[in-house]
Amino acid sequence: MAQLSETHVYPVLWHEDHVLLIDQRKLPKEYSVVSISRCEDILTAIASRIVRGGPALGMAAAYGLYLGATTIQTNDRTAFLERLEAIAEQLKSARPDKANLLWSVDYLVKQVRQSSASVDDLKADLLKNAQKIQQQDWEICVAIGKHGLAALPQTPAKLTLYTHCNHGALATSGFGTSLGIVRTAWQESRLAKVIAGETRPWLQGSRLTAWECVQEQIPVTIVTDSMAAHCMKRGMVDAVVVGADRIAANGDTVNKIGTYALAIAAQAHNLPFLVAAPLSTVDFGLATGDGLDIAQGKGTDVCHLGDTVTCPADVDTYNPLADVTPADLITAIVTEHGAIAPAELATFAQRQA
Repeated sequence: MAQLSETHVYPVLWHEDHVLLIDQRKLPKEYSVVSISRCEDILTAIASRIVRGGPALGMAAAYGLYLGATTIQTNDRTAFLERLEAIAEQLKSARPDKANLLWSVDYLVKQVRQSSASVDDLKADLLKNAQKIQQQDWEICVAIGKHGLAALPQTPAKLTLYTHCNHGALATSGFGTSLGIVRTAWQESRLAKVIAGETRPWLQGSRLTAWECVQEQIPVTIVTDSMAAHCMKRGMVDAVVVGADRIAANGDTVNKIGTYALAIAAQAHNLPFLVAAPLSTVDFGLATGDGLDIAQGKGTDVCHLGDTVTCPADVDTYNPLADVTPADLITAIVTEHGAIAPAELATFAQRQA
């Protein structure tokens, strides 16, 4: 994967015959872009967190599927589809916890299955549909921002919003879900500042969300995760806005570890708790979030801050990457179609079908 020095500040871009990815591991110290022209390298980028965030992962995987398709040397549609489906499964297994990634890959494969075009045309259509997903994500995020702004408290005139992890430009097509709400509030002069929880252990809040805010001159204050409830008690927070990796049909929400604790604290202090995500993040085949397997991170992520060791040798660690926030702690799920009470998700989706 070759390194490039310049690009627009979007996490995933198709350029000529390759994909450009901002290397999010290096922010905020270094702005670096990776150029990828092989599906295998997309898989590496996903696994190593060069690219992260549900929608951005979905776009990267979509382009990865196209790149994989270009290497399939057959004109037989059946053989082509079999190989394409195998590549799709590889991409989905790279981050099976990300609903947007699963959806985007399944969507592209479905379009191929339903088409009677030649193999060459199917390959061209894969690229067009991957680009379509990217454009739609931008439009979805802008709509989420508008609906989220309407769902925020009317007073005070300028709000302080608490965020967790990063669900901004870097996690999407360039606008964001929860940070899309922040951006819209800022553009409409409704935002006083953002309080960004650092988000241990990978510090997406302090590294990425704060970096995005600085780029747009949005006032941002970084706090450690353990300070959230204290800030709420002091009256420093008007609402909490977070993203989502996956949402069950009843509104239970899987998101970055620490989201559940924030929701409990927000309810205790009578603060709105908004989950911002495309409607495609809702898995209507999943009744509730109960019993979901949560992926585990490396123990070294817990016992290190950068190169500094913070734990005694040979201690046990526990490092779940996500948690499940019960629907009854969520004020609304803000989608591109509006702010929806969790209990109304299934009915709302049926009306949209």
